Amino acid sequence: MTPIRVFIIDDSALIRAVLQQIINSQPDMTVVGTAGDPYQAREKMRETAVDVVTLDVEMPRMDGLEFLEKLMRLRPTPVLMISSLTERGAEITLRALELGAVDFVLKPKLSITQGMQEAAEAIQSKIRAVAQARVSRRDAAPANASSPLQWNKHLGTEKLIAIGSSTGGTEAVKDILTVLPPDSPAVLVTQHMPPGFTRSFAERLNNLSSLRVAEAVHGERVMPGRGYIAPGGRHMAVQRSGASYQIVISDDDPVNHHRPSVDVLFRSVAAAAGPNAAGVMLTGMGKDGAHGMLEMKHAGAFNVAQDEATCVVFGMPREAIALGAVDQVLPLPSIARSVLDHLGTASVVPGQHGGRHTEPTST
Repeated sequence: MTPIRVFIIDDSALIRAVLQQIINSQPDMTVVGTAGDPYQAREKMRETAVDVVTLDVEMPRMDGLEFLEKLMRLRPTPVLMISSLTERGAEITLRALELGAVDFVLKPKLSITQGMQEAAEAIQSKIRAVAQARVSRRDAAPANASSPLQWNKHLGTEKLIAIGSSTGGTEAVKDILTVLPPDSPAVLVTQHMPPGFTRSFAERLNNLSSLRVAEAVHGERVMPGRGYIAPGGRHMAVQRSGASYQIVISDDDPVNHHRPSVDVLFRSVAAAAGPNAAGVMLTGMGKDGAHGMLEMKHAGAFNVAQDEATCVVFGMPREAIALGAVDQVLPLPSIARSVLDHLGTASVVPGQHGGRHTEPTST
């Protein structure tokens, strides 16, 4: 199998050398070129076949965002951003994902040798995922530019929407939340992200959508019209609290190598909300969330997976579909409407599963 051809762009010669060593140590990937700034990269990449670009977010002469925007317009290539763990780094990284970067990874801390092996494995894993990504030119109109959907707020506060996503997921989550109405059922989102990035992610979603979106806080009550983002590096779950739901944040061990884990969220929603919930599996690498989504289905929830054509990486939806956990497979722009339509055709009546179950309303 041909190794993944990686081109490194970073203004630090030391970081370039470290990344080159990390990448070339693996038999399935190889560095085909390096550059200290985007101008050098532009010249070298004209003569080189490249599968993945690693791009520093902050560089002199031309910053990473400007280069990324030009690259995705002229020569769409899977890009892995190498991000610094700062507030500015987080904001730039999220903007890069908006411009077409597939994913990001934290820049290795050269002064901490203990974590270098873990950092190396993360970089190698991300490169493999990014190499599988479907990228396209970014000069087209947004895929989901429809006006906000409608929801009947009198249908009850028991309904929940649980979303799981990973590689490519930040933009997919945005596309769903920005069309949900301000009185939508509460939305719980687990996006694979490290600490330090989810607060900026939540703030960005809050500014773009009609929902009130924030990083989730342990013990807070789940309310309609709100979006709750799992904090980076911590699990988020939901539990019953009387007639309502309550957020549970924990530092339990990673599940499927992830914390936060989609399986943790979905399993808790299955137990707490049963048929009053809808599960959504978006683009992402791996299988996290598939078994939790199956538990949601067994508990009566309605589940949707993003289709392959609109996924950046089809891994997580494919795994959920293969398990039989999915009711519908839809393109990204159709998911929000389908979920609201389904939740809106079920009425809450006394019955099973925590004192509530759903039945179709009469027409």
